[in-house]
Amino acid sequence: MKRLPQIALLPDGKRLHLQDGPIDLIIEAKGSERNVRAAYEAAARRFTGLLDELCEELIELRKAVDPARSTLNGDVARRMHAAVAPFAGEHFITPMAAVAGSVAEEILGAMLGTARLDRAYVNNGGDIALHLTRGEQFTVGLMDRPHHHGVMQTIRIEADDPARGIATSGRHGRSFSLGIADAVTVLARTASQADAAATIIANAVDLPGHPAIIRCPANELQPDSDLGARLVTRDVGVLRESEIDDALRAGVSRAQQLLAAGLIEGAALRLLGETAVVGATGIRAGALPTLHGNALERTAHV
Repeated sequence: MKRLPQIALLPDGKRLHLQDGPIDLIIEAKGSERNVRAAYEAAARRFTGLLDELCEELIELRKAVDPARSTLNGDVARRMHAAVAPFAGEHFITPMAAVAGSVAEEILGAMLGTARLDRAYVNNGGDIALHLTRGEQFTVGLMDRPHHHGVMQTIRIEADDPARGIATSGRHGRSFSLGIADAVTVLARTASQADAAATIIANAVDLPGHPAIIRCPANELQPDSDLGARLVTRDVGVLRESEIDDALRAGVSRAQQLLAAGLIEGAALRLLGETAVVGATGIRAGALPTLHGNALERTAHV
């Protein structure tokens, strides 16, 4: 029997809210009234039972990925595997690293398979799948650390940009992180790809063995964590400017590798009030720092 999720229009009458267990979606579509209504109905239909589908394969979804083969059956589960497979040869990663982006993609696909829309997005806790037609754009704010208020910068994606997925990972997110980044926001061609890549880059922003970084086994915090006994970051103390540089540089190096491989379109990496950007696609407002040669330019946001 399929689960019955919460389904409701938000008070603005424009956005749809779908929630079932840990999955919490905000959806907005632009088009004719008839098409928007049809798209929202399609989203609700596909969402109903989706969590149950994932739970049926949860044991496999929490296992390290074999990049050469998959035993997963569901459409979303297979998408999760495909998104993380490019990283599995060099890193420990499970399909769960791409679950939020993959769910967002699935719901957006259901909407577009039913109705013609000018613009649409499915936001799954900050991991976003986009649809843009000519002349449309999408702007998302980059937030600084959770205890700092306000948007520090924005990313704008135009219809002619290749990115259609946005995802953020880091030690302040909903999932555990092996690195120390406050947040890493990635643009990619799909939301599932962005989700997986954000995890990998955020893990790379790190200072292994540093005494100011507090870590503990993931399964002590969450017994069923797919990370098992791997050490995850719980707190980051005072770091020198040069140490922040070193940690960001490690993440930037990994992001550049993924950019060169065509796995991402751009990334913004944030640590203790400092930000570095790799790739220019979609990052339009202000003057965020980028990597020039061997020198890492940085800027403070306080």
